[in-house]
Amino acid sequence: MLAAAMPGALVTGAGGGLGLAIARRLAERGYSVAVTDVDGPAAERAAASLGGDCWAIALDVTDASACERAAADVAARTGSLDVWVNNAGILSTGVLHEQDPAAHRAMLDVNAIGTFNGTLAALALMRSAGSGHVINIVSLAGLVAAPGEVAYSASKHAALAFSIGALTDLRRTGIRDIHVSAVCPDGIWSPMLHDRLDDPDAAASFSGVMLTPDQVARRIEALLDRPRPVTSIPRWRGAVVRLFDLFPSLALRLLPVGLAEARRRQRRFKQRLERQAP
Repeated sequence: MLAAAMPGALVTGAGGGLGLAIARRLAERGYSVAVTDVDGPAAERAAASLGGDCWAIALDVTDASACERAAADVAARTGSLDVWVNNAGILSTGVLHEQDPAAHRAMLDVNAIGTFNGTLAALALMRSAGSGHVINIVSLAGLVAAPGEVAYSASKHAALAFSIGALTDLRRTGIRDIHVSAVCPDGIWSPMLHDRLDDPDAAASFSGVMLTPDQVARRIEALLDRPRPVTSIPRWRGAVVRLFDLFPSLALRLLPVGLAEARRRQRRFKQRLERQAP
């Protein structure tokens, strides 16, 4: 008797950080994982570190056709595309009206359009198969406008709306066994933040609970068993930022206090890392 084929999965932005942690969780769970990244050599190294039936694809998520080809590659190699995780993202900080509009465009292209492209590429195959799960890594910045990260927040708001809307359209057309989940984690100690310890405009990313990639990856793995439309990590932080979203005038009045505390936390985090350094 032939052995059952391993289910197929793909993770974008998996050359390191959270994406690699997610890919590792999926591989340990028994998935054959396409480890993708715009940096092809980083994807190769990440796939090699995972071993097993994991392989690398150099993927620019802003290219819709490339996403479709990657989805087809997973299905051809494993027989199915069961999970697609849109994790690729970029962050540029600064005062909105002082930033180069090209930075705004780049964040929209990767964080929003890249999520659209990956979701649609995955759903095209999942709809034919009648099952599957798309998981979109958004951010708490997708729930509230983070100071110093306004354009980034806007791109993540778009990704969140698209995720919920995609799930709504699946359900209203009678599709019940395909899931779309948006994950909104607090700050994650990943390559995106490694160089931001001295950046005052990035302080909002350090304002709450600093998570490890594996902590977030464990929560994402849990969604495979119990899908949810939106998951904030930790849950209480999602409730807090939604409160500010409901009462923007209150958020504006509290902004100086919140930013001061965020910058203190950022400095403390840097000092703690410096003490731990050999």
